[in-house]
Amino acid sequence: MKKLMDLFKRETVFCVSVLLALASALAVRPDAAYLNYPDYRTLALLFCLMIIVAGFQQLGVFSRLGRSLSRRAGSLRRLALILIFLCFFASMIITNDVTLLTFVPFTILVYRMTGNERSTRKTVVLETIAANLGSMATPIGNPQNLYLCSASGIDMGQFALAVLPYAGLSAVLLAAAVWTGKGGEISVKIAAEQPETGQPETGGSESSKGRENGGMSGPKGQPENNGRTGQKGALLTYLILLALCLLVVFRVLPYGPVLACVAVAILLVNRRLYRSVNYFLLLTFLCFFVFIGNMKRIPEVSSLLVSVVEGRELWAGILASQVISNVPAAILLSGFTEKYSVLLTAVNLGGLGTLVASLASLISFQLFAGAYPQEKGAFLKTFTGWNLLFLAILVGEALLLGQV
Repeated sequence: MKKLMDLFKRETVFCVSVLLALASALAVRPDAAYLNYPDYRTLALLFCLMIIVAGFQQLGVFSRLGRSLSRRAGSLRRLALILIFLCFFASMIITNDVTLLTFVPFTILVYRMTGNERSTRKTVVLETIAANLGSMATPIGNPQNLYLCSASGIDMGQFALAVLPYAGLSAVLLAAAVWTGKGGEISVKIAAEQPETGQPETGGSESSKGRENGGMSGPKGQPENNGRTGQKGALLTYLILLALCLLVVFRVLPYGPVLACVAVAILLVNRRLYRSVNYFLLLTFLCFFVFIGNMKRIPEVSSLLVSVVEGRELWAGILASQVISNVPAAILLSGFTEKYSVLLTAVNLGGLGTLVASLASLISFQLFAGAYPQEKGAFLKTFTGWNLLFLAILVGEALLLGQV
């Protein structure tokens, strides 16, 4: 029982999706039609992108970029600007949750080294907002974009109109928010190298060096050159696989052969990356597909949901996201509307607001609370204030642009 409770605490959305799928199966008995419920293209792309991004992360690509840029910061304001916009732009490619897992620990470390820990809370909050809003700008930036683009057939022109005006204003708002912060000089230089976890390096053992090389280093006594060659080969492989996935997103290639190619390539390059995939997210999608498929087969329920959502996609997406988070909201509401562009805008803006509106926000909260447990309440207050401000302004933009 304790294990089930722990699972529910860790993977609440997944557990809720399982319960919904099981409950709906009582109303619609399982049959062959269940096989048509899932969007297999979305599931394949999610799996491929998660495992490829895990490969980049294990090679230390993103943290090295962060260290390189942060060393050039001369003031606290410029440092905050670099860290926040790193999250904004990185999330467009590596998704919002991976971005925050990569850069929030690094941010906490940097502010400790510079002796300006009081600035950490605001910067982490703005990094979270930046990752959630920056990720809306590309079809692969977050799961809801990937799903809606795949399931609805939205073309790139429609996608751009639905998200880029808000991403552009978000960048301006983030810069303005940073400008309100402290602008003093940085008194301590940022270290040239730190391990991925953001913890001080404790030694130069063979095993720790292997971990820093993403598990790609050779056996003891192997020349350092071979390790670097292996890393370059792995990096090139991940870049090629990412390009193939993008061709699937743009409907140039079918997803089946690319899925097989990714699976085989990862098996050959670094099979441990299979452990990095968020299988709970994939199963959550699958359960929601079952639930929505069953609801659409119950005429009374389907008619009711269509009448509630139709014409109110913006508000339905934003409000539903505040309670169940924006990814499940996108999957749920997409089954009962044809206005996918408005829904795309809604669930992306809906990632702002409460802490659960975007599950990526929980990552920032957990990382910050782990470093500063006494500041949980202060973090939530700062987080809610800035999120509601951004949400109000961007909803105002949506209303001006006629996204209703």
